[in-house]
Order: sequence, then structure tokens, then C-alpha cells
Amino acid sequence: MNWARGGFLVPFFCFGTLAPGFASEAWQYPEDIPVIAPVSVGLAGEQPADIVRYLMARGATLMAISPDGSQVAFGDRVSGETQLWIVDAQGGWPRQLTFGKGIRSARWAPEGHALLVARDTDGDEREGYYLLSADGLKEREVLPPTDAFRSFGMFSPDGNSILFASTERNGRDFDLYTTNLKSGETKMVYEGSFGFYARAWQPGGRLIIVDETRGEDGNDVHLLDLDTGEMRPLFQPEQASSHKNYQWLPDGSGFYLSTNNGRDFSGLAFVALDSANITYLETPELNVEDVKLSGDGRYLVWKENHDGYSRLKVRDLESGSTSDGPDDLPRGVYSIDLARSAHRLSVRVSAPAIPGDVHVIDLSSGALSRPVPSSLAGLDPKTFVQPESLRYKARDDVNLQGFLYRPPKADSLEKVPVVVRVHGGPSSQAKPTFRAQIQYLVNHGIAVFDVNVRGSTGFGKRFASLDNQEKRLDSVRDLVDTVEFLKTVDGIDAERAGVMGGSYGGYMVNAVLGSYPGVFAAGASFVGVSDWVRALEEASPALKASDRIEYGDIREERWQEFYAENSPINNADRINVPLFVEHGANDPRDPVGESDRIVQTVRDLGGEVTYLRFPDEGHGIGKQANRVAFNRALMAFLEQHLRGDASSAQH
Repeated sequence: MNWARGGFLVPFFCFGTLAPGFASEAWQYPEDIPVIAPVSVGLAGEQPADIVRYLMARGATLMAISPDGSQVAFGDRVSGETQLWIVDAQGGWPRQLTFGKGIRSARWAPEGHALLVARDTDGDEREGYYLLSADGLKEREVLPPTDAFRSFGMFSPDGNSILFASTERNGRDFDLYTTNLKSGETKMVYEGSFGFYARAWQPGGRLIIVDETRGEDGNDVHLLDLDTGEMRPLFQPEQASSHKNYQWLPDGSGFYLSTNNGRDFSGLAFVALDSANITYLETPELNVEDVKLSGDGRYLVWKENHDGYSRLKVRDLESGSTSDGPDDLPRGVYSIDLARSAHRLSVRVSAPAIPGDVHVIDLSSGALSRPVPSSLAGLDPKTFVQPESLRYKARDDVNLQGFLYRPPKADSLEKVPVVVRVHGGPSSQAKPTFRAQIQYLVNHGIAVFDVNVRGSTGFGKRFASLDNQEKRLDSVRDLVDTVEFLKTVDGIDAERAGVMGGSYGGYMVNAVLGSYPGVFAAGASFVGVSDWVRALEEASPALKASDRIEYGDIREERWQEFYAENSPINNADRINVPLFVEHGANDPRDPVGESDRIVQTVRDLGGEVTYLRFPDEGHGIGKQANRVAFNRALMAFLEQHLRGDASSAQH
């Protein structure tokens, strides 16, 4: 899991004790606490459609195929909050398995009799673990939630234990623990510092592949011997590199992975334990992602990142042949899961008009089924806009990229306003996935440019490092250059440009409005940083583990001075356009005080701020009623300040 400031759950997207000034702080403006009221969804076929229709469009969220490939577990928000469902891999009527709150993830036990479900409380990301039978009739608490943060690793190969990372010891560092599912005994197997995470258990063996965080998009790799407790370094390259998706051979003699160790882009590689060297098998000039190996070692599956779109690759290791996925698999952004004891691959597809279909591919026959179709909630799929990928140069000749979504009925003689959307992370990538906000805006006459500024992933290791530490403000400047580029695009009125973003994207909004006044006509910041010194000092433990490389170690005086001078709060007096701010009071990544401070500062100076401060949310909005309240207010804000009309978002 990527713990970066980019896991904004809805609509955009990234542990220990409560930090000073956290959710317990009182807030003096009760009118900023949203009041949830019943709303109408409007009539089917009504144009333009109400924002609630777009929010009700839904598909699978989390997805996991059973070990024997016969069933798919998936998350669905039909009840208003994400719940876990299960369906036959060939299709049929799904069954709801969970009925509580805070579902964050689910993993199948090796024998397929149960799932390990992780839950938190109102978005606080402090997970408890629960073992749920596959028929949904039996559930027991394995580990209750505490003040500690946990990161689930995996089941033991025999299914008797689980391995996970936790900050239980001191609220700061992630240590590794095992819990015996029969006896309930939990014991620490490795004491870490900052971020150590268990990734893959050697089949039938004692070795665990462990990641040590080295920045947001880099990690060192170690082998932990569970018998002796010895942690042996495996890869600690001079330049921080990414190592992911470890897939052990059935005999445990080596593993496949994706890595950019020694390269700019991540390739497909293999490591034999007797040599501990990386041997590259596929090295395209783009990223290899999400490597999977069937339990019998026959099929090797991976994705390639083609300008944000996924391309599936399947290699039969018996014949040596490599093929793409089925022709009728929709184009989009994929997440994949491979059955442990069957040749079946599940593929979740997200695309501009697909909220989250799940397909299952029989790798032996090529047969394709779609057990989980998504729903557009009565919206006409023909009205959903496909983006165009555009590339341009920043003022220092760095190549930037973004996806432009144009209103479908835009008159070429009449220019339309535009919203520049900034993703979180910053180690993340704008991709052509389903986004209710984007489709609503373009169908209401406002274009959206989903931008990848420097520091984004998907364009090589060098590009991802271009905003590190002292270069932080270069990415903020990219937003100014983006508006200059949009002035050259036919049909776009960049004089009426807004900017919005969540998490790290929220920081970018706060920063660009104060550092470059006059560029944007309005801004919307969600769970964003305003004071880097406090944000880095108060960050959750997982973020502290990565922040040292991305931002610099805030314990050092040089970085305290740098961020004291270069935080958005210092330029808040220069924010001279309407500002929209949202934050959840339980946010463990960017504490709510970050938004409180910039809202208070701008208001004290006479600025215009709309603030939604949710008491029951965290670093994202998980509850459907809150999503509706948030998006109604946001869409009205953008329409008012970019189109001069606040009425259409609020029926």
C-alpha cells in the first residue's frame, strides 16, 4: 500500500498516537460542519444530470479472486459505504458478506475457506483484523483496533498465521509481527525503525521478503529468516529504486519482481537466491507493473503502463510464448489478481465510462467472463467523455503530460472554462479512470485537464525525483506553465481556469494560489498541507518513513528553515480568489489543523473561503451522504466562479 499524501479515497484518489492539534481541536465555525440532508437524484435521462447520479454510478473497488479461481470477492458501495461481496467467477447473483463500517481490504486464506478483512473507524486508518468465513456466516476478531497503525502482509503458506507490520511498540516505527490464528498468540519477529513491511513468504520455507521504505517511490529489500530473526540486506542501491510485486517460484529458489534498480523505468526481472542478482527479462521504455505468477509456476502475468492505460501481458513459461489479454477486454486502467491453484486471472477495469468492471480470464482457454458489471446509475454511456493525452514543455524544457476532457457539446466558436486537476502523492499518476467529478463537469460545460507535473510516477525514475526536497516548488511552477499551455489549446478559455486537488494535490492548490496570484480564478483544496514544518512533524508514522527522502528530514535545522520559508501558509495573504477547502477531522496523514490554519488565515484577511470540515471522515470521504454533501458544494462553487452559475449543482 502506498501511504503517500495521495491516497485520497473519494473522490480523488494517500499511524501511532494522535498528533498535537489533531482531530480533538475545537473549531470555532459551526457553520463549516456539513449538515447532511435528503437530496433528489433527478430523473433518469434528464440533461444535464444531477451530480448525485454521477456519484451513484459504481463498480467494484477492492478485488480478490479465490485460491481455486471459482469466486471473486469485491467491494461495492451500493449500501452507501463499501461492503464486501462475493460472486461466482462465471457470473451470477452476488452475496453481501459484510454489514459493518470501515472496510479497507480483504485477503483470501490459502485454502479459500475464509477472508481476512481489515476495518478502521471513520477513516482513522487504524486497522483491526477479522476472519470471515467465505459463506459470511462466521466471523471472529483476530486483532482489535488500537491506537497503533498496521499494514497487513500475508498469510503463512499453510494458512495458520498472518504476518503484518505495526507501530504497537512505540507509535512511530513499524515492527513485524505474526499472529497464530488458532491460538491467538501474537509475537514480534523483527524490531524495525521507520518503515519495514512484510511482502512475500517463501513457499514452504522460512524466508520473508521485507521492504524498507526509502522515499515515497523507493525501497530497499531484505530477507528475514523467521527461524533465526536475522535480517539480511538484499538490495540497497546507491540511488533509491523501486522494488515491487515479488512472486516466489513454487520451490522457493527465487522470485520475479518489477524494479527500476539500475534503470529509469521498472522492468520485469528475476532473482535467484543463490546469486541474489537481478536479471532483467523485459525492459520496455515504460513501467512494468503488478507482476503475478500462478501457483504452479506456469503462467507469468504483468501489466505495462502505456501513458496511463494498462496493457496486459501473459507468458506461458512452459512454451515461452507471450500474448496480450483478450481483444474484448475493455481499454482502461487494470488491477489484477491471479488464483493460487487455478489458471484464472481476475481483472478490474476502470475507464472514463466504466466505474469498475471485474472480468475473469481462463489463461488456458482464453475464455472471458464478467462476473461484476458496473452501473452508470441511469446515465447514458454516450455522454461520458474520453480524454486526449497532451504533452507540452515547462519553461525549463521538462516534458509534462496530462489528459484533457472536453465538454461533449462545446461550440468551437465559444471557449469553455477549465479546471486543472492535480493528483495526490506526489508519487502517483493521473490516469484515465472513472471519475464522477470529471464527467459531471464536462457535461456541464467545464473542461478538465488532469495533469502530471514533475514528480509524478509513470514517466521514469528521474522524472519522479524532479520535485524532491529543494526542488519542491518547481512542481508548483508547473501549474503556471500548464495554464500557459492551455491558452494555446483550441476551445479552452484559460483566463477562466480553476485548480483543484486532494492530499498532496491540496497542498499544490494552496501553494500555487499564494505563490502565483492571478493565474487561477478559483481554487479547491482537499486534505491539503499548509504548513510543511508542522505537517512533517505531525505526519503519521508511515509517512515519516518516506518523507525523509521526498522532503528532507524535518528533524534537521536546514529543512525546518526551508519549509518555514516555503510553506503555503506564508503566502496565504496573497490568495485573492475564492477558495474551497475540505478536510476530515480524523485524517492521520495530513491532520485537520493544516486546513484549519489556512482557512483561518485567509478569512482573517478578508478572503472568501467555503470550508467543509467533516467530523466523521479521514483522509478521504467514505460515506455516501458525505460524498453527496461535498460534491454538491464543490460543483456549485466551481460553476459559480468559472461559469457564473451556482444553481445547476444544487437541485
